[in-house]
Amino acid sequence: MTILNRGLQLLLLVGRTVPRPVSYDVMSAFVSAEVSDSTTQANVFTLTFTLGRSPVLDYPLLRDNVFAPLNRVVIAVQFNALTEVLIDGVVTEQQVASGSRPGEARLVVTGEDLSRMLDRRERSRTFPNQSDADIVRGILGAAEYAMLGLRPDVTTTRIRPNETQRVPSQQGTDLATINALAQRNSYVFYIEPTAVPGQSVAYWGPEKRLGAPQPALTVDMGAETNVESSISFQLNALGPVEHEVGRQEPASRQRLPTLPMAPARPPLARTPVAALRQTIDRQAAKLDSDRAGQVAATTAGRAADALTATGEVDAGRYGRALRARRLVGVRGVGDSFGGLYYVSDVRHNISVGTYRMSFTLSREGIGSTVPVVPV
Repeated sequence: MTILNRGLQLLLLVGRTVPRPVSYDVMSAFVSAEVSDSTTQANVFTLTFTLGRSPVLDYPLLRDNVFAPLNRVVIAVQFNALTEVLIDGVVTEQQVASGSRPGEARLVVTGEDLSRMLDRRERSRTFPNQSDADIVRGILGAAEYAMLGLRPDVTTTRIRPNETQRVPSQQGTDLATINALAQRNSYVFYIEPTAVPGQSVAYWGPEKRLGAPQPALTVDMGAETNVESSISFQLNALGPVEHEVGRQEPASRQRLPTLPMAPARPPLARTPVAALRQTIDRQAAKLDSDRAGQVAATTAGRAADALTATGEVDAGRYGRALRARRLVGVRGVGDSFGGLYYVSDVRHNISVGTYRMSFTLSREGIGSTVPVVPV
């Protein structure tokens, strides 16, 4: 455990299968940590340590094989008594940079979240009489993933083909198969650590943009300010796209009326930016009306965000870790840009005495949908 600031501590756990707190020698060599929390790609981490070398033996951190490839690594922060796990992942790379003077050598350890463990082995198998959700549950329920502390959270799907219609198959890694099934249902898949180190949730289902917002990001409000310098806003009028789903009747192959796509998620902006472009999704031509409508609504939502906001917040002043895939309020920037946003990306930058979080937020347009931003 390393004290970063008053009431703020860093916890680092490492192990082959079950991560455990590292030794004092490892934590005393700690220099910095960087963790990305993203909605668009696998989460990654980078740890940097000083390398002290004994007169006879190798660098102790390398000799003891603490950060061997695929070793589990859990990085967590503790705000007073509240523990928040930033990432649970595995080591994928080591870099050693020797120095010209004692104490300058560095060990840089890089890794990815546990989704990397689902992408190691290609398989060839079939899933007769199983829905997409059944297939995903079966894959995630394997013993090798249960040993990693993964708990599946899979949304049920309605369509279950029988063997005379279609036999679903897997021709690739577990991760590739799960992502392909998610894309077919307009779902998302990600692995997120829980508050208990070593335990994670593997979520497969619709994108979530609901729930209680995180503590507000506050600008230019005196003692309540927690954002470093300012927040930058960018309104991209070419971002939103109006989509339609082109369908056809499977038996006659006759063209059916297109389904206009309206976002299924609740709006975060009072005045969404109107779409300046139009497209037709022809990939959904053979889907039934229910699934086509689901694809329509989900695709529309993902293409609707025209406003992005970027900035940096001091974790000590913020009082907790800002997390992606959740809502957050913004205060002190006026009605046009204030209100609720979806957190798209967070980059945690940690060193002794410093913990800052760079963030990217998004929503459909300008104007707050709430009269008062929750603090």
